[in-house]
Amino acid sequence: QVQLVESGGGLVQPGGSLRLSCAASGSIFSIYAMGWYRQAPGKQRELVAAITSGGSTNYADSVKGRFTISRDNAKNTVYLQMNSLKPEDTAVYYCNANVRTNTMRRGDYWGQGTQATVSS
Repeated sequence: QVQLVESGGGLVQPGGSLRLSCAASGSIFSIYAMGWYRQAPGKQRELVAAITSGGSTNYADSVKGRFTISRDNAKNTVYLQMNSLKPEDTAVYYCNANVRTNTMRRGDYWGQGTQATVSS
């Protein structure tokens, strides 16, 4: 079994910053891509940013230049630095990881989500 635990959400004013973290643990053989998704009320979940095990990244157009995804492979942890936050960034942010377990099964795992609210 694999668990993803997110932290770092909260309430911030427009223009402020938040840093999200997501640590993976459990029966992990290797982790491939990791990413952050978000879901705002009444909207579908969308990809925010993703990073491969080699460090290649991609971002949603709406966050390019403001958000930075990074990972620490030794700690099985992925981060999302969010700067210049806007009210429209308000959402529940979910961590995702594509994992091969110690039983050699491969699949996608999700965290429980962390709320980020941007409001004055």
